[in-house]
Amino acid sequence: MTKFKFVVAGACATLLSFAATAGDLQSTTLDIQGMTCASCPLTVKQVLKKVPGVSEISVDYKTHSAQIKFDPDKTGPGQLAKAVTDIGYPTTVKK
Repeated sequence: MTKFKFVVAGACATLLSFAATAGDLQSTTLDIQGMTCASCPLTVKQVLKKVPGVSEISVDYKTHSAQIKFDPDKTGPGQLAKAVTDIGYPTTVKK
């Protein structure tokens, strides 16, 4: 019975540590220039999906912006802006 309690306690501790890190997401807003048609946001979203650590993306054609939730241990606002700029849409991090 003692071994079983130890294994269960270890599994619970592992799950709790995962839950703590999974909730530590950050958000940023990007200002994106050069989106000239309604399909541009789809292109931007596709490239942002490929960036490790990105969990949620919303791209708005009307405001020329994107809101992104990401894991700060895997990426950051500057890297996200660079990924979009690299496909031809000059992008800055909104302050």
